[in-house]
Amino acid sequence: MLAGFGAYGIWGLLPLYFVVLEPATPLEIVALRVLFSLLFCLVLLALTRQLGTLGRALRTPRTLAALALAGLLIGINWFLYVLATTTGHTIEASLGYFINPIVAILLGVVVLRERMRRLQWAAVGVGFVAVVVMAVFYGSVPWLSLGLAFSFGLYGLVKNRVGASFPAVVTLTVETLALTPVAAVVVAALSADGSLTLGTEGPGHAALLLAAGVITAVPLILFGAAASRLPLSTVGMIQYLTPIMQFLLAVLVLGEQMPLVRWVSFCFVWLAVLLLVLDAVRAPRARRA
Repeated sequence: MLAGFGAYGIWGLLPLYFVVLEPATPLEIVALRVLFSLLFCLVLLALTRQLGTLGRALRTPRTLAALALAGLLIGINWFLYVLATTTGHTIEASLGYFINPIVAILLGVVVLRERMRRLQWAAVGVGFVAVVVMAVFYGSVPWLSLGLAFSFGLYGLVKNRVGASFPAVVTLTVETLALTPVAAVVVAALSADGSLTLGTEGPGHAALLLAAGVITAVPLILFGAAASRLPLSTVGMIQYLTPIMQFLLAVLVLGEQMPLVRWVSFCFVWLAVLLLVLDAVRAPRARRA
């Protein structure tokens, strides 16, 4: 439980971390996050004597292809999240992670041919209404929220297909390794045009950028520890800690605005979340009965 709350608590506080990295751009933050995450993971694998496991993953073509795709999806998710939190759209980021469980259910139905229960159907319907309300009355489709929800939902689907064949640190290493060439090109381009902030904004700013690897890997390791010891339904409940913290930070700390239409949309989303929580509570009891 402590590992689970630690993972989702760190993810919930990430908006504050990305805000203090200004004037670094989202591209620079994500590129350095990839490079320093890879470095941290390699050191961790060496210390825990798991480099051989990494080599086995790299020699398995099917696993390598799946993790490369997962790396692409999580890279897109990271970029959208950093873009949202550094441009005053943290509320949209929190909305994306409230919607994410609904997207995960839809992907399970469409791709894995899973059957939905009544409360899950109701949650999907209510979530759809929330998006329509925001699109029609707020004047814009919440593309950032949907992009975050679908990129992370697809990432989870790919990781589900890979299974638990390899430890979380190994799979994260392969994913970041797949993104490393792109990240290196981005850093080189930013350095060439003089817009790279690493080393130009003082030692404190540089230290925060260097910490990106630790901040990326540690919650994933904690999540892996929690997911392997807790029932899936319990992990599903804890996951709502992240968007709740993001929402509170956006409104109370970062001063983002919540017009009436946004409140209405969020109320629909929270109703959908409540339906999913009720379903998660009822489903194990129904199976036991």
